[in-house]
Amino acid sequence: MTIRRVAVLVASTLLIVAGQAAAAPDDAQIARGRLLVVKNCGMCHAIGPMGDSPNRLAPRFRDLHRRYPVEDLGEALAEGIIVGHPQMPQFHFEAEEAGDIIAYLQSIQTHQHARSAAHGAQPD
Repeated sequence: MTIRRVAVLVASTLLIVAGQAAAAPDDAQIARGRLLVVKNCGMCHAIGPMGDSPNRLAPRFRDLHRRYPVEDLGEALAEGIIVGHPQMPQFHFEAEEAGDIIAYLQSIQTHQHARSAAHGAQPD
């Protein structure tokens, strides 16, 4: 294998790894998202990995993946969630805040916990 070929292979591998790292939310982003849902959503929704929603009409955030892909909620969060449960106020979040909320929501989905438990990790 030539030096040029090795350099191309190494550069390609680094780009792939960097792209995956950029796509994965970090702990700070998840923590910011959690703070936003505690402040804005916790009065009605179960926002953690356990417990029921205070408002029985409000879905548990950890089960949102059963209704729609959680990553698809970013636009609705940024443009304003109008539909929800009947008493739900309208919310508008900045794009970065919406990304933080999505990161948090992805971190608590029940299918994530089931996958972690299957690999020997303890769910939250």
